[in-house]
Amino acid sequence: MRAASDTRLFTGLLGALIILTWVVLWAWGQSPYGRFLSHEALGEVAIGGDAFWLWLLFVAGWTLMTVAMMLPTSLPLVALFHTVVRQRPNRTRLVGLLIAGYLGTWMAFGAVVHLGDWGLHQTAEQSAWLTRNAWVIGAVILAVAGVYQFTPLKYRCLDKCRSPFSFIVEHWRGGHEQAEAFRLGVHHGMFCIGCCWSLMLLMFAVGVGNIGWMLALGTVMAVEKNLPWGRRLSAPLGAFLVGWAAYAIGSGLIG
Repeated sequence: MRAASDTRLFTGLLGALIILTWVVLWAWGQSPYGRFLSHEALGEVAIGGDAFWLWLLFVAGWTLMTVAMMLPTSLPLVALFHTVVRQRPNRTRLVGLLIAGYLGTWMAFGAVVHLGDWGLHQTAEQSAWLTRNAWVIGAVILAVAGVYQFTPLKYRCLDKCRSPFSFIVEHWRGGHEQAEAFRLGVHHGMFCIGCCWSLMLLMFAVGVGNIGWMLALGTVMAVEKNLPWGRRLSAPLGAFLVGWAAYAIGSGLIG
């Protein structure tokens, strides 16, 4: 009874943290600094003496978006791990290390993506054709995200994410507990990226920092990873994205 109560309390606290993150993101988006949630402001990083602080703002924004969008999709694994280690005196630290490893992996992914996006902006500014046909970038992102939904790698990573108990059994021995907890979070983050990276890239097509799209994509990924029928969502979603890409290409060519 006490174990169930502890699990409910822990899950409730995580849920409160996630809600708080969404509120902070919304408030940030309404503030004068809201532009730093958008990849459109990446060009500012290359100029002036404040580049370091601008990068910190991007890292902070991406971290908040990761907590808001991706942590809810991994709540079953985090809650189950909390149950597994609840008898250990350092259980709070172990769960914290798991979450740190998970979020750290997504932060590293975000740094790579933001760097690539910055490079793409620099290339586009030097290409008259890309400047005139900026729609091509969005169409390519949509097409890549759609096609990836049908790949074996997508389903392999999705199956790993949908089996939290098997994942913990496979990666947790409890010997070097702190290092193992962190590695468990990193490994789970890697499979989560393998499952969801293409959907996260859609943020760069529809607008990084757009709360509405963040909610929509976060909900889709949570359903895909956690609901019993979620795996069946992948193929229709892929078809929708490929169709959207085709529409974007057709509209761009006609326009």
